[in-house]
Amino acid sequence: MTAKKTPSVVDGPGPASPAEVRLPVKAEALAPLGLDPSTWRVLVEMTFPSARTAEAVLMAVRYCRARNLDPLKRPVHVVPMWSTALRREVETVWPGIAEVQTTAARTGQWAGMDSPRYGPERIRTFEGRRKREEGWEEVAVTVTFPEWCEITVYRLVGGVRCPFSEPVFWLETYARAGGARSEVPNDMWLKRPRGQLVKCAKAASLRAAFPEEAGDYTAEEMEGRVLEAGGVPVPGEPAVIETPPESVMEAEREAAIETEVRQQVARLVARTLAAGAWEQAEAYCRARFNGPHLDYALAELARVRTARETRAA
Repeated sequence: MTAKKTPSVVDGPGPASPAEVRLPVKAEALAPLGLDPSTWRVLVEMTFPSARTAEAVLMAVRYCRARNLDPLKRPVHVVPMWSTALRREVETVWPGIAEVQTTAARTGQWAGMDSPRYGPERIRTFEGRRKREEGWEEVAVTVTFPEWCEITVYRLVGGVRCPFSEPVFWLETYARAGGARSEVPNDMWLKRPRGQLVKCAKAASLRAAFPEEAGDYTAEEMEGRVLEAGGVPVPGEPAVIETPPESVMEAEREAAIETEVRQQVARLVARTLAAGAWEQAEAYCRARFNGPHLDYALAELARVRTARETRAA
């Protein structure tokens, strides 16, 4: 007797099936969260397009439910962070600055904020490694940025409008493109060196004014940071981690491939092997996977295709 298959949000007939979504999940995992397949598709393809795993999106939804937030409005963000304990990137969930401000406003004691104040402008050239889809590259970029930023947030305390402010320094706050392995700012901090600092300054002052409500760091502050042993985030400048040998990095990339992804790729390879649709399968992989998952899927397709062509010759 054939075992009954547990329905999945994505059970398509072939490698290029439009029925499949980017991050599949069993339907039984959605019901407790009040989600249906259509909502899940929106979450993984539009709300959290950079999330690499279904577990990260589910974690974001659970966070929103606990804080009475609508996940479709994207009040939180999935942020990859380097784990010193696991020696690989892990996906974490942090509130966005808009969510922190909304939480403060819900207290009924929010009394506005002043315009940002900036320190003197500095010019500095950053050198190091930056990760791209095709791999790591050595770059040097010159950035003009304010040395610091400060925003005053007001809270009603006993009916009195009281100011709270925390200066935030650019060099202690900006997100690195290579995490702890590089000093090069990521794309967003290169494009908006003042705007990103304003978000972090706002978050710091909101925490000072509403410590019991806005105690979490924000996604804008956590980008490019590291998780030390025990899962503790380091909000300041990450400790420098020496780049391990390529063999070690390859082992870490291999360990990062989840069992579920391996199973998906194995099914895809089997279907492609039977149909001979190698180009379509590669296009499907590029649309569905990213990062180490994409590298793994393409490598498996290439390995099996080469083996088949060798046997045919």
